[in-house]
Parts: sequence; C-alpha cells; structure tokens
Amino acid sequence: MRTLNTFDFKNKKALIRVDFNVPLNANFEVTDTTRIVAAKPTIIKILEDGGSCVLMSHLGRPKGAEDKFSLKHITNVVEEIIGVEVKFVSNCVGAEAEKAVANLEPGQIILLENLRFHEQEKAGDRQFAEQLSKLGDIYVNDAFGTAHRAHASTTIVADFFPEQKCFGSLLTKEIESIEKVMSSGEKPITAVLGGAKVSSKITIIDNILDKIDHLIIGGGMAYTFAKAQGGNIGNSLVEDDKLDLALSILEKAKQKNVEIHLPIDTIVADGFSNDANTNTELTAQITNGWMGLDVGTQTQAHFANVIANSKTILWNGPLGVFEMENFAKGTIALGNAIANATKNGAFSLVGGGDSVAAVKQFGFENKVSYVSTGGGAMLESLEGKTLPGIAAILS
Repeated sequence: MRTLNTFDFKNKKALIRVDFNVPLNANFEVTDTTRIVAAKPTIIKILEDGGSCVLMSHLGRPKGAEDKFSLKHITNVVEEIIGVEVKFVSNCVGAEAEKAVANLEPGQIILLENLRFHEQEKAGDRQFAEQLSKLGDIYVNDAFGTAHRAHASTTIVADFFPEQKCFGSLLTKEIESIEKVMSSGEKPITAVLGGAKVSSKITIIDNILDKIDHLIIGGGMAYTFAKAQGGNIGNSLVEDDKLDLALSILEKAKQKNVEIHLPIDTIVADGFSNDANTNTELTAQITNGWMGLDVGTQTQAHFANVIANSKTILWNGPLGVFEMENFAKGTIALGNAIANATKNGAFSLVGGGDSVAAVKQFGFENKVSYVSTGGGAMLESLEGKTLPGIAAILS
C-alpha cells in the first residue's frame, strides 16, 4: 500500500485531497473541526520533509460559485489548527491556481477554492482532473469521506500520477481499521448494528456474517426482528415488509455459527418525546399504544457482557433515541462497555453518522481505538465494495 512514507516530499509540491466539508453556522464559523484536525498529520509530515501543500476540498452542495460555500470562510481555522500560514486561492484550476502553485515555496500551504464550484468535479470530468493534476508533483488522497465517489479530485486525478500517488495518514488509518474488522481482527469479533431500519443495513449484515462471531442488534431495527419472531411491539418502529428478511438473517447467522443478540427489555414511551411517560417492558411484550425508544437495563448488562468478551468490536448505530436524554442510557452504557473493552486490549472501530455523533456527545472519542470520519464511505467498505478513491491509488 502506497503511504506517505513511500515518498520523500523534499522540494515536492503535494496536491492533497482533504475532506474539509465542515459544518458552518450563520456567521460562517466552523462548528466542528474534526475533519480539519484529522488532516493535520499528513500536512505536517509533508512540511517536515521539506515539501509544500496544495489543499483541495469541497464544501457543501453549491449550485455554481456560491459565496456561502467558499472555503475562504475556513482558511483561518485551518491556519490555527495546522499552526502554519495558509494562503487562500480563489479558484481551484486555471491561471490563478497555477501561478499560486508556481510561487509556492517549501514549508508553505495553499488552500484552493471549493472544487464543487465547478460541475466537472462531481461529473468526474477528465479534462478538469488534468487541470488539477498540474498543481502538484505527488497526489495524496486523505479524504475518506469522499472515497466512495468517483469524482475528478478523488479518483480521476490519480490517473495523471501513475507512480507519484499515495494515501494520506488518515486514509491509511481508515483502511487499516476496516481491514482489522473485516479480515485480520483478533477473535471473538462483535459487530453492533443500530439505527432505524434493517433495510439500510442488510448489505452490511450479509457481508459481515462470514467474518464475525457475535452480532448485537439495537435501535429501531430490533423491533422488526422482534415482530418477525412473533413478538408484540406496540407502536414501535417496524418495517412490516422486512419481517421475512429478518427471519432469513437469523437463519443465516445460525448456519454460520454467529450468535445474534437482540434486546431483552425495552424502555417504552407513550409518545415520541423526552417528556413522554415511560416504562420498562419485555421487547416481545410491548403494550399496544406504547413504543420502544431505548434498551432496558437487562439488555444493557447482556450486551456489556458480550462486549467484555470480544477482542475486535465494530459499532455502527445507536441503541436508542440518544438525542433525547431519557432514551440515551442504552447507547451510553454500550459506549462505556466498548471503552472498557478497549482499555483491556480490544480493538474498537466506530463509524456511521449517528454512532460517531453519540461517541462525541458522550465523550467516548478518545476511549475507543478509532472513530471513522466517513459515514457513507465506511458503510460501503463494510458492504464489501471497493471504493473508487481507494482503487485509484492502488492501481
């Protein structure tokens, strides 16, 4: 695998695809710097080698050149985090960008304007990719969040650097972490899948059943399994057209000796609100008119026991409606169990929007082995797909 260590960047200009698609508030202030912080090791390594950095990214979903999506709004934050002056260039291709790169000295950084101000970026346009390729000697892809897109800057541009291309340190860590879960992880391997729908996780389940020993199912999707097995789930979330699918997953798991763990008890509510009346009931015996919004204490203890005996753990999706304080306890208990297992030597990978949000909200970020930065990209990796951005560097 071609990583940053493959090259000496001395006097080289690195064209780096970063993922600076960060949230901004109404005053154009960055409200979550995670992705910028994640890119720092790659940038610093190149500068310390004696190279310079040309950073390219997209931000949001602009329709043409919209000022509110300009990367000029984040330049000061990037500068603050990296600790080096960052010069902003108001286009990502053409004469202005080429001139800025020509004047770039070792140790310097420039940040190009939003790639998506040009529709050719998303279209994977070859000519546009060729224009980008003129802006560096070595191409570095460090944007896992967009690695599942065959865009000009994530995939096509790599063609113009047949030998001079590599993964940045963030993307390298992402690939290695997924690899640990999918092929080289120490057993027992446990996957925790939560979230609302079985349908959105079915390809992941299909792909990982051959690789894991335990599958913990929580969140709204658990009630589809409960109903499929003849349980009464009251007003809980359910996909009625997926009951047969749930049964076939249980059957498949049995054939492959994978133990599936479903919630035993549930925190139920008489409405979808933090102020609703609550009760604890068995997951298969929920009173009509009530809905399951979190797992109960028996389930928390059972899941914690499974986690404590695992050596490799994948966590994708919360166990309840953690955004509401009264239904966050199951997700917090799971986070504590995974943090403890990690402390005791297990490898833990957290990925997917909601579980990453939960990990940050409840302070588990530094207590697990790795938190993935790419929601869709990670899910597609777990589904067994080869991501275009990764394939482009490997080819």
